[in-house]
Amino acid sequence: MNKRKTKQDLDNLTNSDAPKCDTHVVHLEHVRSSKVQILPTDKAQQMAEVFGVLADTNRLRLLSALSSQELCVCDLAALTKMTESAVCHQLRLLKAMRLVNYRREGRNVYYSLADSHLVNLYRCSVEHLDSSTSSMV
Repeated sequence: MNKRKTKQDLDNLTNSDAPKCDTHVVHLEHVRSSKVQILPTDKAQQMAEVFGVLADTNRLRLLSALSSQELCVCDLAALTKMTESAVCHQLRLLKAMRLVNYRREGRNVYYSLADSHLVNLYRCSVEHLDSSTSSMV
């Protein structure tokens, strides 16, 4: 997807007038029932940081490669057509957010996704995109 096109789409969304209520009436029963569901600010901040790290094409490609098996840095570099140095830089960020784990085997370092939740998030995102694309056709 073209970055310029995506930015234009986002600008159009933020510049357009969103529909809003004609009258200002707070429905207290809705507010009370939703209050237990809304994220606390600190947890929302943590989630925003994770999503911020995931908002990068190269990091998402690395995660997609790791979604089926663990791979060493050399394999990841070959798969993504990135330099080993660039792969290591991206993996360092993913590791800092506890999204990937690594293990040493001799001189090689193998990376894997940190847990099944991340695999599920990745697969759900792919399924969502696939279903959104097929519904547009």
